[in-house]
Amino acid sequence: MTSLLPFILPLVMAYVMYRFSAWQTGKHLDQASKPLRDPGLEAAMARMAEALEVPRIEVHVYDVEPVNGLAAPDGRIFLTRGFIDRYRQGIVSADEIASVVAHELGHVALGHTKRRMIDVTGQHAVSMLAATLLSRFIPVIGVFIASYLTKILGAGLSRKDENEADAYASALLVKAGIGTGPQKSLFTKLDRLTGAKGNEVPQWLRSHPKTAERIAAIEARDARWRK
Repeated sequence: MTSLLPFILPLVMAYVMYRFSAWQTGKHLDQASKPLRDPGLEAAMARMAEALEVPRIEVHVYDVEPVNGLAAPDGRIFLTRGFIDRYRQGIVSADEIASVVAHELGHVALGHTKRRMIDVTGQHAVSMLAATLLSRFIPVIGVFIASYLTKILGAGLSRKDENEADAYASALLVKAGIGTGPQKSLFTKLDRLTGAKGNEVPQWLRSHPKTAERIAAIEARDARWRK
């Protein structure tokens, strides 16, 4: 039993970290957000709600400056204050904001939000296990190798989720009568809005697909649907 402890302990720690992270995330978002109230944006949300046959889509504004959208583990959708500020400045349109919400709804509908938190804590466990094993054969350097391999695994899973959420968003936007145009036009603005320098990151370490690839995938879906 003692010999198994180095392998069991990371799994127990991963579960505890998952439960704590979910609780901590929910508490922080409750304290730092408020419901979105904007007639223009609510009209776009109403079109998507009708397409989904639900009474309404509730969106919350997370009071931070960086431009982003996120889906919480409990299924709530958040847009950052920075994103809403860009909308009010006329930099992004209501339909482009709707495309972000549609993408986050995809993460919720496809089960990515809960799985992603489990994946992250699971990756910590895998990293600890790998570090324990590799350190026996490659002292010191083994820890860094384990960390690098875990990052590659996590990035691959994240890119898959992003591609699936993009596809969900495209379908929802088309069904809502908004179309995929705003989704594509927003992608052309995202690197500038977020200050991202994605091209400097190797593809196998990227958590999101490249912008050009995402736009190409949307256009390919449009072409299939037109047929």
